[in-house]
Amino acid sequence: MPPHAHESHPAIIKRLNRARGHLQSVTQMIEEGRPCLDIAQQLHAVEKAIQQAKRTLVQDHIDHCLDEAIGARTEGQQAQIEDFKAIVRYL
Repeated sequence: MPPHAHESHPAIIKRLNRARGHLQSVTQMIEEGRPCLDIAQQLHAVEKAIQQAKRTLVQDHIDHCLDEAIGARTEGQQAQIEDFKAIVRYL
């Protein structure tokens, strides 16, 4: 695995490949003159796949890289870091 790779990266790649497939479908649907509702639904699927890939990447980065960057800390500081990691999941 490359130096900046994380365990979540294969799953992120899978999501992005799925989004690419949806996007290709959207292009084809437009070229075929498909109904706008169908096209909008596919575009929504593309947005969701990319949004979820981004969320997973950011959360994984926070979970793994923040601890490395901060270094040693007290129990109280660690509790604050864990609270921060937990609240970020609601973004």
